[in-house]
Amino acid sequence: MPILYLSPSTQENNLYVNSGTEEEWMNRLADRMEPYLSASGIRFDRNTPEMTAASSIRASNDGNYDLHLALHSNAAPDSRYGELRGILVFYFPGSTEGQTAANLVAENLKTVYPLPNLVQARSTTAIGEVRRVQAPSVFLELGYHDNPDDAAWIKSNLDPIARSIVMALTEYFSLPFLEPSPARPAVVDVNWGYLNIRDRPDPTAQILAHAYDGAPLSILGQWKNWYVVQFDGLTGWASADFITLI
Repeated sequence: MPILYLSPSTQENNLYVNSGTEEEWMNRLADRMEPYLSASGIRFDRNTPEMTAASSIRASNDGNYDLHLALHSNAAPDSRYGELRGILVFYFPGSTEGQTAANLVAENLKTVYPLPNLVQARSTTAIGEVRRVQAPSVFLELGYHDNPDDAAWIKSNLDPIARSIVMALTEYFSLPFLEPSPARPAVVDVNWGYLNIRDRPDPTAQILAHAYDGAPLSILGQWKNWYVVQFDGLTGWASADFITLI
C-alpha cells in the first residue's frame, strides 16, 4: 500500500491578508485530506506545527515513503503585494515520478480553482522540500495568501481542494478514489486460518498482514468487492467475501 509523507507548512509568521497564517490554513487543509486518504487506502505520516522544513525533510528521509507532499501558500514580492494570483505545483527536474504527480495535482486543482489557466506545474531546484527529499516530491503553492481573492478562496474551499488533491494521488498510486464514510465495525469470517490484508485491491497484491477468523476490523471504504480496512493499527485492503459487518 502506498505511503505518503504529508508536510503542511510550519511557517507561522506568514500572515494571510484576511487573518490567520500559512501554517494554520495548510494544516487545516491537511486535516481535511486525512479522511479522503484513509477512505482510499493511502497510508500517511505527517509533520507537526512544531517542526521546521529541515526537520520535516529529515523525517521524510528517515522513512520509506512513496511520495512527499508539501502544502504551502504563496506570497508576492513586496513590490507586487496583493497583485498576484495562481497555483504553482513544483517538482524536481529529472524526477519522472515527481513530475507525474505534480501534473496530476495541477490538473485536478484546475477543476476547483476559479482561474484554471493560472495553475501550473513547474520544475525547480530552489526549494529544499523538493531538492533534498529522497522520495519523489511535490511542493504545492496553493494561491497567494497576500491576495484577498486567493486567501478567501482557500479558506472557503478547503474540502473541495482536499478532495481534488487526493483524487490526484489515487490516480498517481493507481487506486480507486473513495468518498469518506463513518468507520464500520466488522469481523473476519473465514473457515480456514486467516484473511490476507493486502496493499491494494488485487488478489495478487502484496500481503501486509494476516487477520485470523473472528478478528475485529474497521471498514473505512469499499470498492467493488474489496474493503479498505484498519486492522491492528494497519490500513489495507481485504476481500469483502470474508468479512461480516457487525
